[in-house]
Amino acid sequence: MLTVERHEKIMKLLQEKQTVTIQELLDETGSSESTIRRDLTELEQQKKVKRIHGGATRLQKKLEEPTLAEKTVKNIQEKKAIAERAAAFVEEGDCIFLDAGTTTLEMIPFLNNKKVAVVTNGLMNIGLLADLEIETHVVGGEVKSGTRAFVGRSAIQTLETFRFDKAFLGTNGVTKQDGCTTPDPQEAFIKEYAKLRSRQTYVVADHSKFGEVAFAKFAAVDEVTLITSSKVEEERDVSQMTNIEVVSL
Repeated sequence: MLTVERHEKIMKLLQEKQTVTIQELLDETGSSESTIRRDLTELEQQKKVKRIHGGATRLQKKLEEPTLAEKTVKNIQEKKAIAERAAAFVEEGDCIFLDAGTTTLEMIPFLNNKKVAVVTNGLMNIGLLADLEIETHVVGGEVKSGTRAFVGRSAIQTLETFRFDKAFLGTNGVTKQDGCTTPDPQEAFIKEYAKLRSRQTYVVADHSKFGEVAFAKFAAVDEVTLITSSKVEEERDVSQMTNIEVVSL
């Protein structure tokens, strides 16, 4: 099989599956492992794929936003571990901002029995917080259909009335150069606004977010504490980052 044919087959598989393993590519192409690894390196250099441990994943477009349902099922055990570590930073009496997102959503059970006040722009967060009888304040505004996040002028006006001990934010991408990014500028503005009104800001991110860049930046990596898992050690650029908390899996 010619190189161009292998590259086309790799890209076709990634369009179908989002992530493929080296073994799957070996089975599909009949090529050697060294050939497939070389193909993936070339495609990564062309910015068509992202190498991950044991395979590759399709690069997400900067404006592409996965739905909440898609994000919920991805790396769920890793997200729970990160969420538990993040919740450990919450102290009795804190007023916190809890962003819309699947990892911040996983934090809520770990806030049980803590006397805290939570402000959130996450529609999905509200029911869980209410079930645990946690004091909850909701920002207004338009609800995005994909991420179930409140955005817009009303959300900003509500946030102006609060000051936070800690803010916990999700992200779609983290790099040393581009910082923490998300596809939607409106959501980025909410995140940045909450960060500016918080004494401490934490960004919760599973390993797949490292090395990715989305459209809108909301924080530099040295402005926040990153909370991730030991899987991130497989990613590049991490050793250059400070203020990073790594959860062992």
